[in-house]
Amino acid sequence: MDHRRSLRVTPDDASGVWRGCVAWTPVGCAWQPWRLPPARLDTAFAPALGRIARMAAGVRAAVRTDAEKLTLEITAVDDRVSPLDVLVDGALWVRRPQHAGSNVHRVRLPAGSKDVELWLPQFGEITVGPLTLDGTLEPPAAPGPRPRWITYGSSITHCDAAPGPSETWPALVARALGWDLTCLGVAGQCHMDAVAVRTIAEAEADLVSLCLGINIYGEASYGPRTLPGRVAAFIGDIRERHPDTPLAVISPIVSPAREDKPNAVGMTLADVRETVASVARALQRLGDRRLHVIDGRTVLGAKDAGLLPDGLHPGPEGYRLMAERLTGPLHQTAANRLTATPG
Repeated sequence: MDHRRSLRVTPDDASGVWRGCVAWTPVGCAWQPWRLPPARLDTAFAPALGRIARMAAGVRAAVRTDAEKLTLEITAVDDRVSPLDVLVDGALWVRRPQHAGSNVHRVRLPAGSKDVELWLPQFGEITVGPLTLDGTLEPPAAPGPRPRWITYGSSITHCDAAPGPSETWPALVARALGWDLTCLGVAGQCHMDAVAVRTIAEAEADLVSLCLGINIYGEASYGPRTLPGRVAAFIGDIRERHPDTPLAVISPIVSPAREDKPNAVGMTLADVRETVASVARALQRLGDRRLHVIDGRTVLGAKDAGLLPDGLHPGPEGYRLMAERLTGPLHQTAANRLTATPG
């Protein structure tokens, strides 16, 4: 990569500037982000999952630079797209809304050396042009690689309602702990698909967290007979490729109207939560000492129901509280000190 003034860094550049994406594919003079491998999605028989996988939740560019101006073009498929966040030295510098079509962002930056992050819109289909900087790239202020964290979940991990991409709960946790985030929050599509488990299993990771249950309840994708085995197989496939990696299983947060209401296969949300937790505890008893269980009701419980505007999804305050309550347990999980909590 060229280190002269007026730098141009494309999303498919191998320098490591762009983070949190599984693959980029060229689209004209721009690039399409993918959070699941596009070749495998061709045979996943789940078009909705492919659409969500093209959304850039957690995808970002991170540089240390003396540049005083940057330029980035984002092209959005429609108007339902989240903003672009630009952070300087860890603080939000500017938040830019998007609209359907081309959005050319020219951002003035403070003088001197600083860490700059551009968090792409977490929701909405986009393509991304090159990042152009008018200065030089410098070595990171903090030496060495950051711990790599993969988190998988539903819309509650995807965080459409967060005010910006740097304020989703995974982004807030990653920023607080200095972790290198790959967010596999797939709104409406967290059904433990084979493409998801293979992606996690084959990626490098220092911590994996799995938020399992709410989409399974909502779509009745597994019943009382099939859910335990599928949870065990999903965790087991990841563990086989990551034998020493701490792994956290997070059961569903509260959703009052669904707690005791049977779905199409006769399972309440409380049933799904207990099944997910009981399978994880059984795997612990069978010897998985690096598997940890976090009860979703300790993240957002009955007393926090007012933070769920539609009774299911947190609003901005709810996502901030989730981050606060998950930062400690996930940090302990990464250090392999967390004791399983009741599920």
